[in-house]
Amino acid sequence: MALVMGIDSSTQSCKVVIVDTASDEIVRSGRASHPDGSSVDPEAWWTALQSAIADAGGIDDVEAWAIGGQQHGMVALDDEGRVIRDALLWNDTRSAGSALDLIEEFGAAEFARRTGVVPVASFTVTKLRWLRDNEPENASRVAAVALPHDWLTWRLRGFGPENPALDELVTDRSDASGTGYWSPDSGDYDREILSAALGGDALLPRVLGPLESVADARGRRVGPGAGDNAGAALGVGAHTGDVVVSIGTSGTVFAVSAERTIDPSGTVAGFADADGGFLPIVVTLNAARVLDAIARLLGVDHGELSDLALQAEPGAGGLTLLPYFEGERTPNLPDATASLSGMTLASTTRENLARAAVEGMLSGLSAGVEALRGLNVPLERALLIGGGAQSEAVRRIAPEILGLPVEVPTPGEYVALGAARQAARVLGA
Repeated sequence: MALVMGIDSSTQSCKVVIVDTASDEIVRSGRASHPDGSSVDPEAWWTALQSAIADAGGIDDVEAWAIGGQQHGMVALDDEGRVIRDALLWNDTRSAGSALDLIEEFGAAEFARRTGVVPVASFTVTKLRWLRDNEPENASRVAAVALPHDWLTWRLRGFGPENPALDELVTDRSDASGTGYWSPDSGDYDREILSAALGGDALLPRVLGPLESVADARGRRVGPGAGDNAGAALGVGAHTGDVVVSIGTSGTVFAVSAERTIDPSGTVAGFADADGGFLPIVVTLNAARVLDAIARLLGVDHGELSDLALQAEPGAGGLTLLPYFEGERTPNLPDATASLSGMTLASTTRENLARAAVEGMLSGLSAGVEALRGLNVPLERALLIGGGAQSEAVRRIAPEILGLPVEVPTPGEYVALGAARQAARVLGA
């Protein structure tokens, strides 16, 4: 028996699981919160990680570990390993104009061909351009650029301002593929795009292969880690032909594919996965928050909302909810609002409104599934995860909306579990 640790450092919190490699069972776990906001001092993540590890009973008996984490965040380091400014996270939109500037310079099709993505405010490359244009003094100090999971891995291995070995920064292909300056084709960084964004070159983390590892200060094996969606794919056991539909506050639709995808429209981001393949992904802004809004309007909890929805007929009597409560990313309609149509005296009932909410939310996610189909990504079954997947109505209505057989795995900390499974692999377990 060997114990391994998997970490999920998400936007909201840090979760730690200690897993027995013989049984694949979680033997203990810990958790700590992160501060709110879209611009955060990375030291808060480091403090939370230490607290979560302590909450999990420490790691003296752990033989290997890996970190999964929120993607795209910009951690800029100077030549002494110090964080130059608060990290800009994936949900920080100040770089939206910078994304347009980069598209104008390189072209959307060329960006997609070279990096698998078309710039939007979420991606690291646009945040570097924003830094160059708005904080040139800080940009001139950048010696290295890391992603959140890269930086935490580096710190937990024993590096930092007190031991600033920047060349010890490592990452994995899944997280590198979300930067906008890494090529899924060649496996190399695109230095021309990096320089155009930052205004100069910088050290970037070495990209480890799926089974490569490094060591921490105590000699334990350390896996390459993963971006959160790639970690979840490992944790839930997704294979080629699976599409994972994650229904959280926002929604993600991602599939495991052996082939790289290129989408010049930017609807599908052509990410890599943590297994040596690819993870084309579509992101929506409106998922479980749609159910939250309608439950609040009807004065019911989520269980009651589900019961009401299942009392209505498919199609909700013609009542249709377009669920763009906070604009939308897929399709790209940042200024859109939600609308309810098809209201008649007969159709406007509590039951139909509940059904329209579930169908509207799933239809938004179905647009992501259709975008993947349009790129010939193999889709054989859908795995529903996230808080919204616990709704009985969602589980029962999803197959007809998504057009796929649906399975709902037991709820779990899939990103942390995926990181733990990766740690077990590099250990040889």
